[in-house]
Amino acid sequence: MKKYEELAKDILAHIGGTGNVVDVVHCITRLRFHLKDESLADTEYLKKREGIVTVVKSGGQYQVVIGNHVPDVYETVLEVGNLKASQGEANDEPKGNLFNQFIDMISNIFQPILGVMCAAGMIKGILTVLTSVGLMSTEGGAYLILYAIGDALFMFLPALLGYTSAQKFGLKPLVGLLVGLILCYPTVQLSAVSASGAALYTMFSGTPLASDIYTTFAGIPFIAMNYTSTVVPVIIVVYLASKLQKLFEKLVPDVVKSFIVPMLTLVISLVCGFLIIGPVATFAANGISQLFQMIYQVSPLLEGLLIGLFWQVLVMFGLHWGVIPIYINNLVTIGYDQIMMPMFATTFAQCAVVLALFFKTKDQKRKSLCMPAFISGIFGVTEPAIYGITLPLKTPFIISCIASGIGGAYLGMSGFKEFTMAGLGIFEFPGLISPDGDLTHLFAGVIAAIGSAVIAFVLTLIFYKEKDAEEKPEVPGRRKDDEKAEEQMPSEIICAPISGKVIPLNEVEDEAFASGLLGDGAAIVPDEGKVYAPVDGIISAMFPTGHAVGLTSQQGAEIIIHVGFNTVSLNGEHFTIMKQQGDKVKKGDLLIQFDKGQIEKAGFSTVTPVIITNTPVYAEVKKTDKPHVEASDYLLEVVK
Repeated sequence: MKKYEELAKDILAHIGGTGNVVDVVHCITRLRFHLKDESLADTEYLKKREGIVTVVKSGGQYQVVIGNHVPDVYETVLEVGNLKASQGEANDEPKGNLFNQFIDMISNIFQPILGVMCAAGMIKGILTVLTSVGLMSTEGGAYLILYAIGDALFMFLPALLGYTSAQKFGLKPLVGLLVGLILCYPTVQLSAVSASGAALYTMFSGTPLASDIYTTFAGIPFIAMNYTSTVVPVIIVVYLASKLQKLFEKLVPDVVKSFIVPMLTLVISLVCGFLIIGPVATFAANGISQLFQMIYQVSPLLEGLLIGLFWQVLVMFGLHWGVIPIYINNLVTIGYDQIMMPMFATTFAQCAVVLALFFKTKDQKRKSLCMPAFISGIFGVTEPAIYGITLPLKTPFIISCIASGIGGAYLGMSGFKEFTMAGLGIFEFPGLISPDGDLTHLFAGVIAAIGSAVIAFVLTLIFYKEKDAEEKPEVPGRRKDDEKAEEQMPSEIICAPISGKVIPLNEVEDEAFASGLLGDGAAIVPDEGKVYAPVDGIISAMFPTGHAVGLTSQQGAEIIIHVGFNTVSLNGEHFTIMKQQGDKVKKGDLLIQFDKGQIEKAGFSTVTPVIITNTPVYAEVKKTDKPHVEASDYLLEVVK
């Protein structure tokens, strides 16, 4: 351990000391710290420090990438830091500040539905174009079917989020799906309840919290609200349900557990949701509505700035419902609205940020999402852009809010009005033409949209920084006296350890692998859950969770096969280890089996990098040009 004592001390000193460590575990290449305060860590120093490959911040963990000898460094860190190995056990508590926790949670929950969300948004946009130019009637069956195809995801968004939230929080997925469906059930929506008859009474009459009561639950006032298309209420209810499920699984006898546990979980979580979460959201929305009206009376410019700046945040939390009734009431009673209209530029700012990211990002997966999100955003459907791209990246989302605020300030100052409830995005422009044909407000809308878009586009190009691969440091653990042996190392074929689609290493989602800092190689999108030995050699590292294995070939190539990203957090679930560390293996021997479907259902990628960790030993690492390989096919060749 003396060999890594200096490195271990340096790592601990530059992550804020042992007092800043909540726990630390390790996987096959990296130390994974949970820190109390990540801002205390000197990331730039650690990245440049000899013996450290790079630093990655992901999934609430501060990951110090070491390389193959990470187990030795880990043991030394525990020893010099007087940390207990038990601290390396899974820690389910959220990490980071509340904002980062919320962003990470939302990103994980939305990730599984981003593709279909983009598809649905584009269908809605195309349908709007067809009806606007007169190529399709809104009265026909074709429109009805296509509109349902495009709109259903957004209408019943809580159902999908209930399912993905359940996967995130450990609730049974079908229970989460049912929670979302119940929140969307027609008779509990505000419009349906209101239409059933006159209000019984009004709570907090004459205050910003005034709410009509149409029915009660066991004598408790039931303040209904519209949960369709909302995000946060279903996530809160599912989180509560996940905690209740764990409690009832301990208390309920096994003989009736299969139906009693979900029954109790659903009843208690949803009653709390309807009686507590709903009213809190309603009161918050009503309070925000009153606040915006008061500010508008004092300063339209300030009100426009605030509503443009925070509109997307209000929508995320469902608090915009407090402002929409004012908008509708103004259109009906006075023929126009000014209170809500400063949010008009928001859509265009969001689209411009996504367009700038399309041109700037080197991440091919992100780039592939940008254009569909941009197209659906132009047509007024910005959810794919927000939840799939800008919000997870944080800085682009903040830029879109700033640009929207500037546009909103201009619109508030100019007395901007909308006269009819038009479409969304570009289709909202016709609603800006006054009944007498005055185009003043249309011109103001065009100026705000273009101005906000330009500001957002330019700010994104200037301030959004993608982490570029830094200069590759010396490979940790290499000894100078190994060089003579390395010079005699012949070329060698590395076969595919798994069947599937071959993708370049720089396209994987993990920075440490994609940058090549751990070594050159390729990645495979697996067809099945079996990992075979790619060479004759010895297993130098078999991680206990089964998600990764290291091998040293008979000719000296050092290879890491890593199934998925952050799959170490599954703690071995869905993985079966077939060989042990130290075993000699022949090419084609089965090393690991994994349940591909279950891992992906849990929200993890199964893309498998195959890395040559002693890449500097070789003049070149050649890759197959085949787009798809079977296990034991040629994948890599290390050339002296």
